[in-house]
Amino acid sequence: MKARRTASILDTFTNGEAAFPSNGHRLDLSDQEKQHIKELIDRGEPLPSKYRLLLFSPAPEMELLWQGKSSEVTNVVLPFQSIEQIDEPRVHLNGQKLFTADALTGRQSQGWTNKLIWGDNKLVLSSLKNGPLRREIEAAGGLKLIYIDPPFDVGADFSVNIEVGEETLTKEPSIIEEIAYRDTWGRGADSYLAMMYERLKIMESLLADEGSIYVHCDWRMNSALRLLLNEIFGESHFGAEIKWKRVVSTGSSKAISKKYPVVDDSILFYTKSKAYIWNSLHNAYSEKYIKRFNTYPVDSEYPHR
Repeated sequence: MKARRTASILDTFTNGEAAFPSNGHRLDLSDQEKQHIKELIDRGEPLPSKYRLLLFSPAPEMELLWQGKSSEVTNVVLPFQSIEQIDEPRVHLNGQKLFTADALTGRQSQGWTNKLIWGDNKLVLSSLKNGPLRREIEAAGGLKLIYIDPPFDVGADFSVNIEVGEETLTKEPSIIEEIAYRDTWGRGADSYLAMMYERLKIMESLLADEGSIYVHCDWRMNSALRLLLNEIFGESHFGAEIKWKRVVSTGSSKAISKKYPVVDDSILFYTKSKAYIWNSLHNAYSEKYIKRFNTYPVDSEYPHR
């Protein structure tokens, strides 16, 4: 298929016609540009973005492009193996247990929920999408919520800080992880976007129609991830950019710095469709807030509570 399309381009340019049959639009290319494209094809080199968008349209009105961008996703299916079970059933609201447990062992007896899967997340997502668990997931109503917190500090330090209770533990990457991380993020934004694009496309296909996704990021890749999510989920399905204040800026740093302090991260909220699940959350005002802003008596018709 690729060979035929390439041949069509070459024939078109050779015959001097500036029209490409795939889109019906006349190509406004100079003889120099045509010769340049033919030379690139002969050498097996990628075409510049302006040529690719023109030759292989229709293209979206706005698209984020990077070196090596591909719409293909992996379809591999790998079996899941149980390494350890620590599923001690706890009582949820209304006295109901979170999952069905075996009466003798106390272990989870059935269902696809309550699983911590260790492995390459791309292969895990692909196996969930194309493997036997997909039927169980859809039979239970599908995935309603996805939250991801991908590494977004592109640099050389790939250690991870994990909070356990009141302690903070630092997990240093293994040799395999360090090589994998450096291969993915150490090459810069191109490799990072390629990694995120493929995974987000699989996640979108796994989500139920009423499902939502939350993507945690920071200022480094915020704008690029917004464009990726717009392309995959649709700009009209953008819900909100939630700001999470993670640090408090100190007075001394503000006094000596020549820039605004970075004190927050972003959580990008997208939905699969307009018929998404929404659970409203309300927190009671603090007593300090009530004393400061409440101008009505507590027992009045309009208490600010």
